[in-house]
Amino acid sequence: MTDAPTTGPQTGPAGTGPADEALERPRRARTAIALVFAVHGAVGGTFVSRIPWIQDRLDLSPGQLGLALVMPAVGSFVAMPLAGRVVHRHGGRAAVRGLLSVWCLALVLPALAPSLPALCAALLVYGATAGMADVAMNAQGVEIERRLGRSIMSGLHGMWSAGGLLASALGILAAHRDLDARLQLTVTALVLCALAQPVCRGLPDFRAPEEAEAPPRFALPPRSSLVIGLVGFCAVFAEGASMDWSGVYLKDVTGASATLAAASYTAFSLTMAVSRLAGDAVIRRIGAVRATRLSGAVAVAGGVLVVCADSPPPAILGFALIGIGIAVVVPLAFAAAGRIGDNPSQAIAGVATVTYTSGLIAPAIVGGLAQATSLTASFAVVTALALALLPSAGALRRAEPDAADAGARPPAEAAAASCGR
Repeated sequence: MTDAPTTGPQTGPAGTGPADEALERPRRARTAIALVFAVHGAVGGTFVSRIPWIQDRLDLSPGQLGLALVMPAVGSFVAMPLAGRVVHRHGGRAAVRGLLSVWCLALVLPALAPSLPALCAALLVYGATAGMADVAMNAQGVEIERRLGRSIMSGLHGMWSAGGLLASALGILAAHRDLDARLQLTVTALVLCALAQPVCRGLPDFRAPEEAEAPPRFALPPRSSLVIGLVGFCAVFAEGASMDWSGVYLKDVTGASATLAAASYTAFSLTMAVSRLAGDAVIRRIGAVRATRLSGAVAVAGGVLVVCADSPPPAILGFALIGIGIAVVVPLAFAAAGRIGDNPSQAIAGVATVTYTSGLIAPAIVGGLAQATSLTASFAVVTALALALLPSAGALRRAEPDAADAGARPPAEAAAASCGR
């Protein structure tokens, strides 16, 4: 093992190091990881808002742009299994700080690309750094949640959504003022990278026990994480299909105007963000399994509304309900994966690989089904996948903080938990 040796008694569940000063101040640790998620989301939201500028600058056809936009998912898919090794070698805090900083700086690359091949290469790097940072911060969030003994993962993903929405709004304003994206993305990248440094100092420095074996440089997902990943697959499929096709569905199926079509995406994104921010309270009250089943039922109701809609209002309501229904499923999938074995980051990487593959293929499958049948039939398939969340929810039982987690906390942390935060 190449890590610097940890000192002091090992506390908490296997796979973590000593309870450091951040865990003695749980509010600081929770705030720090929430801001990490917001910064990560802000990078993605900034990039998405300037995609039209990049397309115009390089004079890309829709097909060429579509090819380029596959590259981030490919980069993430390839790089995420490497994250477990990085976290093991450098510790949780240093891994998050380093990977998040590189991810912020990678935001500059797409705007500087002079050609389609260069853009594809830039987006490959962009996606790889995004995926590794995603795994590291989710592993950190799961460990903080486990030490606190209460659900926080849904709220963390809500902060990611909020960061993305805020950054995309600023990007839209920059585009409206015809600001050069190379300047905007460079300034934004530097600001977010600078912000990440003090934020990450508040994270606990979780490390593997000295006797833990280092994971391989490229670790395949453990089989125990695949079932959890399939639950996330169903939710992310509905998310990817709704995000990419909701506007087209409203325009072509219900005859909505361009403004109303755009409103469907806004409704979906806002309801998902708000639901994630509020989701932890629901999970604490009814548990992860029942929350997942309730979420699946809401998503199915939304899917049925979409499929049956013959005018814009019920379709917009349907997409909003899909956003509410799938909001907490992926955070719960990461929380459940983080309780598998001694290396949470490896299991989280496995779940992330499966779920993000769903997001990659969902828009293409929906488009192919629509070409062969209709968009209505495509969203009937999306609704069926949402229905699968009901019987499969039991796979996320690990996401519920149990007595073993609470008992593993040091006295100072248990006292903090009892006082409420």
